[in-house]
Amino acid sequence: MKHSLTKFSKFMIMAAMALSLGACSTTPSSEADLGEVYDPMEGFNRGMFAFNDAIDTIVFEPVAMGYRFIAPQPVRTGVRNFLRNLKSPTQIANQTLQGDLGGAANDVGRFVVNSTVGVLGFVDVAAMMGLPYEQEDFGQTLGVWGIGHGPYLVLPLMGPSSLRDASGLLVDGYADPLRIYLYNTNQEEWHYARIAATAISTREELLDVLDDLQKNSFDYYAAMRSAYVQRREALVHDKDPETAAAPAIPDFDSE
Repeated sequence: MKHSLTKFSKFMIMAAMALSLGACSTTPSSEADLGEVYDPMEGFNRGMFAFNDAIDTIVFEPVAMGYRFIAPQPVRTGVRNFLRNLKSPTQIANQTLQGDLGGAANDVGRFVVNSTVGVLGFVDVAAMMGLPYEQEDFGQTLGVWGIGHGPYLVLPLMGPSSLRDASGLLVDGYADPLRIYLYNTNQEEWHYARIAATAISTREELLDVLDDLQKNSFDYYAAMRSAYVQRREALVHDKDPETAAAPAIPDFDSE
């Protein structure tokens, strides 16, 4: 019981930190309306972006291309569905925190159907039944609560983010029930395997999108930054990012 209380206390502290950090993001909240991006650390971000791009060119892109070569589309889709299904408890929690009870019910239904009839989620039977997948995370929850993006950030290896979304990533990662279970049963290696699988699956899905964005952008950094912020705004307001002029810029933590 004492151990559980300690875990809960740690989570509450992290959630409070996320809220306090996100609250600092409310001042420049008009940048999305003005079509601008608040990027006070642009010099650092551009350096990190260049570093990430180099690592991507050397490691992640070749691995993603190899994955696409050896795994046919149905297999890749099944893996993506399975990884999404593993995040269902976090999705349901965020839908509830956002006050979207209909969305929470949708995700509960998806989890039950896909975990059983859908063979642990490899087959998205729920979508065939009219229960669509919606990406949800604590960064979006903070956005629904009225907290703005704050400073734009480029995270090492993970790419585009913001003060608000990085705070949300911290909370989602710590509160994830599967991560907690694996750590408590000394199976941490499966948690890291899941992170690696998610990164590879997401990068493969974005091979064509990022290649096109890079080839057709005068400033690849600025194009990525703009697309990321537009996509996140669309997700916060439950809009389809594809219809909001926002290409599928990676959220490696959210798939």
